[in-house]
Amino acid sequence: MALTYLAAPYSHQDPEVRRMRYWSSVMKAAEMMKSGECVFSPIAHTHEIGLMMGDAVNHDFWMQQDREILKHCEKLAVLMLPGWMESSGVSEEISVARAIGIPVEYVEP
Repeated sequence: MALTYLAAPYSHQDPEVRRMRYWSSVMKAAEMMKSGECVFSPIAHTHEIGLMMGDAVNHDFWMQQDREILKHCEKLAVLMLPGWMESSGVSEEISVARAIGIPVEYVEP
């Protein structure tokens, strides 16, 4: 089974926006999994870990983690939540995917 990486914006000053982005990612990952895809969502899979680690982690830490996982995926799906086009993380994930030849698709929330 092919592994799909589900990218979405996350960082925001407003914790309510982050919470909405988290739940949107969880719901989309569940929907994709129900349809038979094997999905890794960095937001859904690491949100709680990030809360536990607090200030010990930052954007660079998470991108290092995410790049390593993305290398093992066969597709990048970009969840087009508000802010996805401005997200430096999503932009970097798209760049990495394209650089290593992973197809990129854009999905609605």
